[in-house]
Amino acid sequence: MSWFKEIISNKKKTLAKRSEGFLTALAKSCVYAWDNPDELDKILQDSLNMLPYCQLIYAVNTDGTLISSNIEAHKKDETLRGRDLGSRPYMESNLPFKGFTMSPVYISTHTGKSCITVMQAVTDKDKVLGFIAADFDVEKLPVDKEIKPTETKWQQFKGDPAIRGTLFMQERVQSAMDKRLDEVTEIIKEMMQHHGIFHCKIHYSSSRVSFWTMENPYDYHIHLLDDLIDPERCLAYPLQDYPEIATVPQKEIAQVVDMFKELRNMDETVYLRSASFNIVNGMIGLTFSCDGSHYMKYDEFLKWDMKKWFGSSGDGSEQATS
Repeated sequence: MSWFKEIISNKKKTLAKRSEGFLTALAKSCVYAWDNPDELDKILQDSLNMLPYCQLIYAVNTDGTLISSNIEAHKKDETLRGRDLGSRPYMESNLPFKGFTMSPVYISTHTGKSCITVMQAVTDKDKVLGFIAADFDVEKLPVDKEIKPTETKWQQFKGDPAIRGTLFMQERVQSAMDKRLDEVTEIIKEMMQHHGIFHCKIHYSSSRVSFWTMENPYDYHIHLLDDLIDPERCLAYPLQDYPEIATVPQKEIAQVVDMFKELRNMDETVYLRSASFNIVNGMIGLTFSCDGSHYMKYDEFLKWDMKKWFGSSGDGSEQATS
């Protein structure tokens, strides 16, 4: 399971754990007041502070009609009684005719924010009267444990089929950066090792580089070849200590960027078109002439040789184009 999906799953499990038991008891309390909207509102109002992170609670009958007011922490809206909620995401999914269920995330028409609705059936003996619905703001939902991103393995994504289909009809045209590739490679090493650049993206075919700095990580700077090879660039990027939060050892930056150069020059048909490198999270991104993209950690990248990328024949058929 990805880190992203694990967080979502954990938040839903935490929400269920904290609300299911209480909503089951609340539903039983609502049975006798189901046909009395004012009494039903009072029960729901008294219960709201027992549901942490709940922003709205209300009662709906089996036809999807709102039979209570909309109950919030410090107010209720009686004017909405009788409103048809049948088209809401939580009513269109499988309703909990025997208990508790949770909607997918959707945008609340009430708040305009991402929301999850928890539904609890209200039953009188074997008859389903309707449902108690409780809305929760997704952004405020807690997790019951710290979840850290899992170790990223190599991922490959196929590109535009039109580009892939004509791959072997094309041949690399030497760019301005290619003509000074050794110099450019050394400059990028220097910038990342000693001048505060924690993330860069190198566009070999269009001869430009984008830099993200430790001082201003929310912005980036695009440099054409002439800017990059200008010795006065160091006035814009002064010397800095290597960042303590970097996960890439300083000395291994050179190995990574040198391997980019090898991938650029290895083949005239299948070649590296652009590469990104982040020394903080250690991630590398590669896009080849076939429009295929690869993402991996730097240490895994350094273990691969050219045969791994291009196959034993060197024609690019094994990894870069697959």
